[in-house]
Amino acid sequence: MYFLGFDIGSSSVKVSLVEASSGNCLSSAFYPKQEMSIVAPQIGWAEQNPEEWWNNLKMALAEVLASSAVDAKAIKAIGISYQMHGLVVVNKNKEVLRPAIIWCDSRATTIGQNAFQGIGEQHCLSHLLNSPGNFTASKLRWIRENEPEIYEKIYKVMLPGDYIAMKLSGEIQTTVGGMSEGIFWDFKNREISKDILAYYDIDSSLIADIVPTMGKQCTISPAVANELGLSEDVVVSYRAGDQPNNALSLNVLNPGEIATTAGTSGVVYGVCDSVTYDPKSRVNTFAHVNYTSESQRLGVLLCINGTGIMNSWLHKNFCPDASYEQMNDMAASAPVGSLGLSVLPFGNGAERVLENKNINAQIEGLSLTTHSLAHIIRATQEGIAFSFNYGMEIMQQIGIQSSVIRAGKANMFLSPIFRETLATVSGATIELYNTDGSIGAARGAGIGVGYYSSSEEAFASLKKLTVIEPNDKQKEACLEAYNRWKNIVMKQINN
Repeated sequence: MYFLGFDIGSSSVKVSLVEASSGNCLSSAFYPKQEMSIVAPQIGWAEQNPEEWWNNLKMALAEVLASSAVDAKAIKAIGISYQMHGLVVVNKNKEVLRPAIIWCDSRATTIGQNAFQGIGEQHCLSHLLNSPGNFTASKLRWIRENEPEIYEKIYKVMLPGDYIAMKLSGEIQTTVGGMSEGIFWDFKNREISKDILAYYDIDSSLIADIVPTMGKQCTISPAVANELGLSEDVVVSYRAGDQPNNALSLNVLNPGEIATTAGTSGVVYGVCDSVTYDPKSRVNTFAHVNYTSESQRLGVLLCINGTGIMNSWLHKNFCPDASYEQMNDMAASAPVGSLGLSVLPFGNGAERVLENKNINAQIEGLSLTTHSLAHIIRATQEGIAFSFNYGMEIMQQIGIQSSVIRAGKANMFLSPIFRETLATVSGATIELYNTDGSIGAARGAGIGVGYYSSSEEAFASLKKLTVIEPNDKQKEACLEAYNRWKNIVMKQINN
């Protein structure tokens, strides 16, 4: 028996095939091989065509099935991980009405801020555990205000993972986790928020049917099964936003545990069992994958839009002929603190951690006679690590401690400078594991379909690859560089 995991990112779609009995990943593939484009019709906007996700999924799945040489008919369940906070709208024929407004789009920031004031700040924080902010509900309101001819045709609204499940099964569904990440979920009353629907004048009929995060949600349609080469009895048994799913991938399910990722964006995700929120809503609280009415498991999420994308931008524009590994080697030739150079990586839209301000990416303290490309690369990787620590300091203020951080060995965590800087400036031990979002989604499917009796059984094959401890010898220089960087950030926020 086998399980499939689909990870619908904004850069690519990754597919993994996991053998049920061993829990091992037999094959993985991603598509496209170059990053998917993000269309920005205006500054601060970010859109993608949902059909592109589906087409890339099919290409990656075909590669996995071909390379693994397993009997595809023995695949029994699918798990879906997806980029959070996106908005897909379809008509009654299940046709997409406009490009998806994805997670890093900041067009609805003002709408969310107005709702925060209009509904009442304390009411929002205690019921939604967040401000409406720039999340899915606010993006839907933006369509209502700016594209009324499209809004009138909407039959249902979905998150990106709901769209993929619809393409697989023909059924339109969502989850409590999806609703909470869209700021549609009232945690106090444990229902779709009547306050959000009323304030935004959104008809409740646009909300999809709610199914459990883990459980038999829907069955793949015969036509799609034939197209993909799968059995007609394959079920979708798990779906979650990419960050709750990343935590699941690392077996982070209990209070006090921390997971992190550092891809295009950067995330620190801590689990708690009591209602908690930041009064300034700089970090957000959502329903975790194991949230139930009886056992509230909440994920406190710190998201920084501009992290790995800064490193990617540097690669494309300054080092197009070098590999990321070669960039890391160049950075290692520069000293800790990069001789006074500071890079602010916030160039990917408004940042909640900066109180919804868009201060853009910045390079401060550049000396044309002192600094080289190596210093810029190192300062960029240090700046990304500093942005993580800045957010973790906010999380500590609401009771989320971070003495141990778990992550997959991927993306920015492949950079020795990034991970050593983060460990040293935060004082946390970093543990890196052999997993990613698509593998976690596949294991989640196994839990959802009832094959695994517990998370411990599902993640028995999870292996710790590397442990990074804080570097005491570099601590003083690292903290000096961080404080210099933080002072620049604070000036930008207070302007």
